[in-house]
Amino acid sequence: MRADPHVTAGGSLADAAGGTPVPGRVAVKERVYRTVTEQASATLIGVPRGDVKVEVAEHAGGLVVRIATPLPVPSLDDSAAIAQIVPVLERAGQLQHALQQRLTGILGRDVTRINLTITGATTPERRRVR
Repeated sequence: MRADPHVTAGGSLADAAGGTPVPGRVAVKERVYRTVTEQASATLIGVPRGDVKVEVAEHAGGLVVRIATPLPVPSLDDSAAIAQIVPVLERAGQLQHALQQRLTGILGRDVTRINLTITGATTPERRRVR
């Protein structure tokens, strides 16, 4: 457990210098949630951020997230990797669970639902070795 020196014993934010409570509140804009969710989702899924489309809404004391993204698949030339790949529905379920845990931790809000839409497949780019 880590103690934050800027929080008083009662749980309110405190001034760093004197330990007195600071009046006010913190309001996070919806676009911040969307941007952070796009980046975290793209990183976890393994696709560029521009390929991920995200909608975030508040609902029932938490956040509901809709994510539309292509799913990375191995190159069709690599038969060993294709044989080891997990079926799409199972992989989508694993991604939903991992995204819910990661986003809840990053955003500091309870993510109550994740709707994941697979929009296609993407293969890794082959790069020539020089």
